Amino acid sequence: MSDIDLGRFDVDGAVAEARAGLSRAELLGAGVGAVAGLLALARPAAGARLSATDRAVLNYALSLEYLQAAFYTEAERSKAIAGKAGKAASTVGAVERAHVAAFRDLLGSDAVKRPRFDFRGVTEDRDDFLKTAVAFEDLAVAAYKDQAIRIESPAVVSAALGIHTVEARHAAWMRYLNGIKPANAAFDEPDSKRQVLALVDDTGFVASAPRTTAERMPGFSG
Repeated sequence: MSDIDLGRFDVDGAVAEARAGLSRAELLGAGVGAVAGLLALARPAAGARLSATDRAVLNYALSLEYLQAAFYTEAERSKAIAGKAGKAASTVGAVERAHVAAFRDLLGSDAVKRPRFDFRGVTEDRDDFLKTAVAFEDLAVAAYKDQAIRIESPAVVSAALGIHTVEARHAAWMRYLNGIKPANAAFDEPDSKRQVLALVDDTGFVASAPRTTAERMPGFSG
């Protein structure tokens, strides 16, 4: 392994970043700005509208981003997750909030409303937090993969794939923190919208009223 010249393959600096450890400011400066730029390119010209199919796909993605953003934000605000996991919650949360803001800006008045969430205490325990983070990030990657072929606008496809790679890095990061191999297989399968929504529903995290303390464990956290 020591004979491999990583510089030949690490064209975007991802391996070097992982080795050195990106600071929060560096990641946000690159990641959040890139998200805003990608979705700005996908915005229709004045007077034009996204197709019905593209609106449906983007609102589905927005719903998943709402879930992730709320999850990491609550973990950050609870201050119960310390160390590397706590720093990851803060960094990834900011990126997920940027995803939400960018999608809402792109969709305008067509954007679905943010639901309320009850994370049942998983944002207040390191192990439960990391298991749930891995599940959410893996789910988001699989969901984007499934929906990409349905998008009609090339600009929206480009923007969605740009976010997909960010979610994949989040998944690898959370797996590493949880002691799970980032990748075990040569190929990943997509998850259908029906599968994803069923898993989200099974968590019980989407609630009629927001809560932050646990009464019972979630039905799905990994």
